[in-house]
Amino acid sequence: MVSGGGVAAENGEMVGNGEGRKGAGASVLVTGGAGYIGTHTVLRLLEKGFAVTVVDNFHNSVPEALDRVRLIAGAALSARLDFIAVRDSPKQHACSSSCTVELNRAGEVEIEIHVCVRFQGDLKSKDDMEKVFAAKRYDAVIHFAGLKAVGESVAHPQMYYENNVAGTMNLYSAMTKYGCKKIVFSSSATVYGQPEKTPCVEDSKLSALNPYGTTKLVLENYFRQVQAADPEMRVILLRYFNPIGAHRSGDIGEDPRGIPNNLLPYIQQVAVGRRPELNVYGVDYPTRDGTAIRDYIHVMDLADGHIAALEKLFATPDIGCVAYNLGTGCGTTVLEVVKAFEEASGKKIPIKICPRRPGDCTEVYASTDKAKKELGWSARFGIEDMCRDQWNWAKKNPYGYSANA
Repeated sequence: MVSGGGVAAENGEMVGNGEGRKGAGASVLVTGGAGYIGTHTVLRLLEKGFAVTVVDNFHNSVPEALDRVRLIAGAALSARLDFIAVRDSPKQHACSSSCTVELNRAGEVEIEIHVCVRFQGDLKSKDDMEKVFAAKRYDAVIHFAGLKAVGESVAHPQMYYENNVAGTMNLYSAMTKYGCKKIVFSSSATVYGQPEKTPCVEDSKLSALNPYGTTKLVLENYFRQVQAADPEMRVILLRYFNPIGAHRSGDIGEDPRGIPNNLLPYIQQVAVGRRPELNVYGVDYPTRDGTAIRDYIHVMDLADGHIAALEKLFATPDIGCVAYNLGTGCGTTVLEVVKAFEEASGKKIPIKICPRRPGDCTEVYASTDKAKKELGWSARFGIEDMCRDQWNWAKKNPYGYSANA
């Protein structure tokens, strides 16, 4: 008989999760770990001594990003990084000849663990999640995977509910089956909707203005309810504001497909000549320069916020389900961001003044008191640092991870 909610493999070895290891040295599954925030967080996890397994479907990311995480981390730290390829058989794998393969069995499920970056797994597939959790023991999950473009969500709401909501439910089902009781969930400041006052505090009224925001709100409620039903479950909801910047090496950064949805990636594409100008939507807001105010946070500060959240989960058995804002607590206007990037890059950014977009808020920024008090976390970098590191990434990789101009 297996205790702790685990599952016995054919050789009798425990491959479920139970209480597991605590803190540094623990095994962490990172969904969407090849993405922008995911790669930076994976790197910090390795640097902090965690063993990391990544699963990603590469919808808006590329395997090359994980190659670069390995290069930055170095051989010793990268030895603690696994990539899972969910395949039907070894013959379907398309790695380079240098890939090493281990075949593990858990019951009747055969999976491959490849020490390379040609792997794929999708949360929408219950079979994929079964294979991921049958592969090895995980002490906690950091859940980034999901779609996040507001405009796309309005055009394709069904796709967002299938990916974000149904996919997360599949993940949670696999976690509970294999006894994994800790999760850090990537939520968003979009759950504040049009805030009635700023700064936004965690107990502010929540609402959603679009299908993307609604999926985050639905999932926050979902986690509160499933945690209430299972008091052993420990959940932290991290509400991000506006992540920008890149690792100081300039080797990993944000590489959106198509037209960028966010301000800084668009500015950097103008700076490297990929786009002619930046559209600024609205210069008649009641702010210091007429443009909207947002709370921008360095992606490395955000990564450290995940470490702090993870350590809190391991240290607090009765934490329940708790939300924290991750931001700087300071608002910056669009034009202030443009000026900071111009100073960091030495490039002039042409702008085109456009009408306001429906639904855009005048001012949104975070209260970070709760995260500072309970997680011991606060942002270290200012907007100048963010723009400096964003430009370093852009000038080294003007076309992102692609080698094609």
